[in-house]
Amino acid sequence: MSNDFSSSTTAGQLTASRGPFNSPVESGLRALCLLYEAFPEGFDTQRMVFFDYLTVHSGDIEEGPQSLHPATPFRSNEWVVRRRLVDQGLRLLMERGLVAPEFSDTGIRFLATESAGAFVACLTEEYTEQLKLRAKWVVATFGDTEEGELNDFFTRHLDRWGAEFESLGDWSGEE
Repeated sequence: MSNDFSSSTTAGQLTASRGPFNSPVESGLRALCLLYEAFPEGFDTQRMVFFDYLTVHSGDIEEGPQSLHPATPFRSNEWVVRRRLVDQGLRLLMERGLVAPEFSDTGIRFLATESAGAFVACLTEEYTEQLKLRAKWVVATFGDTEEGELNDFFTRHLDRWGAEFESLGDWSGEE
């Protein structure tokens, strides 16, 4: 597990040059909803990366709720590139006192603080209400899944998530 907490970049600097999408703010919001649902339990970074994907693309899971974001080609690779955003989002939440790290012999896991509940309760926009529902579903469905079983689950399904676009053929119109 690698968390780059030694960087001199602050979360404020991280958000100043980016819009709200695919940013530490967006990733942090999803992480906060997941950790709030899991409270008083917490998750390590790798589990947060998996759960971030499942929150956004819950429709990829059989009998899961409709995905929060539209299906995109090759979306299964998103979980690999989101790790940095999840790390930055968690750092942003820690700077604001909404999440705290817990250190143990097995690594670092992150937990929602008592302030997280009041903050999450203030999020009442339609998107965040839907996000909260997906986060609750992810934690209820996968929260107790063993680490190896979760890794196996992702490995077994990576080639299917987003692969439905591979059969669209040539879009150029040229023959």
